Amino acid sequence: MNTIESINNIVQKQREYFLSNETKSIDFRLKQLKKLKQSIEKYSDDIYVALWNDLHKCKQEAFLTEISIVINEINDHIKHLKKWAKPEKVKTPLYLLPSKSFVMYEPYGVALIIAPWNYPFHLMFAPLVGAISSGCCAVMKPSPYSQYTSEIMQTIIDETFDSEYVAMIQGHRDVNQALLAQKFDFIFYTGSPDMGRVVMEAASKNLTPVVLELGGKSPCIVDKDCNIDFAARRIVWGKTINAGQTCVAPDYLLVHSSIKKALLAKMIEYVELFFGKDSQKSECYCRIINDKSYQRLISYLDEGKIIYGGNCDADERYIEFTILDVDDSKCSDYNVMKQEIFGPILPVMEFDNINKVSEYILRRPKPLALYYFGNDENAMDFLNKTTSGGVCVNDTILHVGNDHLPFGGVGESGMGKYHSQESFLAFSNKRAVLKSSNKIDFAMKYPPYDKIDLIKKLM
Repeated sequence: MNTIESINNIVQKQREYFLSNETKSIDFRLKQLKKLKQSIEKYSDDIYVALWNDLHKCKQEAFLTEISIVINEINDHIKHLKKWAKPEKVKTPLYLLPSKSFVMYEPYGVALIIAPWNYPFHLMFAPLVGAISSGCCAVMKPSPYSQYTSEIMQTIIDETFDSEYVAMIQGHRDVNQALLAQKFDFIFYTGSPDMGRVVMEAASKNLTPVVLELGGKSPCIVDKDCNIDFAARRIVWGKTINAGQTCVAPDYLLVHSSIKKALLAKMIEYVELFFGKDSQKSECYCRIINDKSYQRLISYLDEGKIIYGGNCDADERYIEFTILDVDDSKCSDYNVMKQEIFGPILPVMEFDNINKVSEYILRRPKPLALYYFGNDENAMDFLNKTTSGGVCVNDTILHVGNDHLPFGGVGESGMGKYHSQESFLAFSNKRAVLKSSNKIDFAMKYPPYDKIDLIKKLM
């Protein structure tokens, strides 16, 4: 059986299984979530090894940014699923009485989940939790670039679920095309804006709803009244996690001219405190995923003045954390300021007028995240003048770790939200239900509408 026939077969079997209504049972969903958790715990050591082989990701970082996030997501859904799935009563207006109204949450059906390579485990399994929780079947497509993690995820899925319920399909672009040619009931995609457009175009042919978790150039603004020490430490941390290969990493830095020198000096201190004088020797410093990404990143190093870093090793795909001073009058010509960097290179520009910073951000595609360092009053004023998918004030990245906050982009950086209950809602159709009385019927709603004046008063 060739790839296309195999995909057709899997999707058809999942559709038949979904139509059996078995996945809609709350007890069934809870059982599957618990099975998934047990399997992840069983293979946790193999997951750590795979993430090290793919990205040189140390065990501690792999736990914090991959495994713990998925386990916490599963625990959250197990704890709250019965409450989330319960029909929700809503008010019924006087003129519709004695009817009753409520919202039912029903699964969309057969879902497609496509994940990227940068957090290959987390970004594959966290959406799966939402699919299972909502009662969907799921076809999963991992990135071929994170080969080792994809292999262990395949083992977990094959051992834990029947393919008519949850299946994982490996492959490259041809497999993506074959999958997107199928009619799914819902598509969840994480990756680049360019591929997001391809996914949305394919989904539009069947009017399939989508969640697109994309990326973009997330700005980091450091105002003159910030805590320089905290700002430096938190920016370096946010930019060096996974060697900057993070969709919400600070993409470029805008710093007030009066504190620029002090901030950059502190940032260099923290880089060396975190990773030593030679970060290539640090077990906590990740590598670039492949040669293509490595070559793209090192081409940026000529588009500004290197203030710190710049050392590279093609054999290891290692790029040192690099601070790049960029001339703001030329930034529109630089690829480093036009494309999402997705690596450990941080362009820096200075400003004197914060209003010009908000104008600069508003004239560009809406970012996935925005970071502001300064006092609370100025921060809220700045947020009211800009837009983004998410925000941290006086920190970076951490908003992703709060499961009470929805995560997602806006405009170019994506559409739809997930995490915790938002994941359950993402894969669910909110079904409006009005139940009328079978004992009383008011004649005023029927022609010839001679009670129109009374109806007007009631409405």
